[in-house]
Amino acid sequence: MKLLSTYVHGIFDYVVGIVLLVAPNLFGFADVGGPAVFIPRLVGVLMLLQSAFTRYELGLVKVLAMRTHLTFDYILAVFLAVSPWLFGFAHQSSHVWMPHVIVGIIAFLMTLATDTAPRARTLGPVA
Repeated sequence: MKLLSTYVHGIFDYVVGIVLLVAPNLFGFADVGGPAVFIPRLVGVLMLLQSAFTRYELGLVKVLAMRTHLTFDYILAVFLAVSPWLFGFAHQSSHVWMPHVIVGIIAFLMTLATDTAPRARTLGPVA
């Protein structure tokens, strides 16, 4: 059993997905345009869609296996973290590229610490 349940991971997915959608405005680099703005928004949309379709507590449609979800999370996290160098905006001000790196690293570590299947919930005695 890992440190984080799939339920906690699901909350993280939805929060981070929304944060990535607004990150360019939140961190003040929306006017930069190009990949620096497009990538966090794309990754945010993909995280939200993936979460909605995952077979875990917070999934809405429940068709994507949790292991597959986590594999995609690793890919998205690494892509986000290295995107400033892949797409050539690492030379810009740190407020432009640093959110990509920080969120990518945090997402990778959260994924690493997440269970690969939802935990069985046990109900205590009813009083």
